[in-house]
Amino acid sequence: MIFHSAFESSYLWYPLIGFAVGLVGTLIGGGGGFFFIPVLTLVFGQPANIALATSLAATFPICLIGSIGHYRNGNLDIRTGLIFGAAGIAGAFSGASLTSLITARQLKVSWGIYIILLAFQIIISTWKKRRDEANGIVRKESSKFRRITTGSFYGYLAGIIVATFGTTGATPAQAGMFAMRIPVKVVIGTSLLVVMFNTASALGAHFLVGDIDLTQVYFLTAGTIIGALIGPRFLKGIRIDHAEGPIRQLYALGMIIFGILMIVTR
Repeated sequence: MIFHSAFESSYLWYPLIGFAVGLVGTLIGGGGGFFFIPVLTLVFGQPANIALATSLAATFPICLIGSIGHYRNGNLDIRTGLIFGAAGIAGAFSGASLTSLITARQLKVSWGIYIILLAFQIIISTWKKRRDEANGIVRKESSKFRRITTGSFYGYLAGIIVATFGTTGATPAQAGMFAMRIPVKVVIGTSLLVVMFNTASALGAHFLVGDIDLTQVYFLTAGTIIGALIGPRFLKGIRIDHAEGPIRQLYALGMIIFGILMIVTR
């Protein structure tokens, strides 16, 4: 159901939040939808089902604008993005049907558990990468067949996660790309394209079975668009190779904290 809620003074914070999420989302390649749900539910007290659908609607402009910016900077692999995106579309429609079968509380707890597990996956993958670098191990580029199968699997998983939890599904997509030995900046840009496909598919499904508050979407996207325009330009001029490990670990720590809060709070 699509509706417009009455204006609340707390909505005045939304453009600032949207700007921060849009900027970070285009810098790390996730679109930033991961941040919207904890903020909307824990800080502003929005029901999980409304926060989920509203998050999807606010994330789409980030992915669209961010993808264009990364493409212009040469940090987007269109072929890989299409493989992940095509599989994600099927996953998104599968996941959207799950949200109508569970309660808001169950959705909130499930989402908390999910992001904690993903945080540990990020920590482990970062440790493995450091170990390989310390031992001088250079991973070979994946074969074409493996790229297609890996992309299809992780893409489908990302689509399910997008529609079920309202997050970007970027972590499975990025995990698949890292497994395919794709450079970091290209992973960031390409994952935005993947998330854009998944978000559009899940949003279409939620138009039928979800609750989308367009008033909140308007205020959020007022900031996300500006942040998404700045992110790719900022990333173009910096080297992130050496800082990637610490950034990913801090990101994982934040996910664990948010996950615990989502589980324990009512």
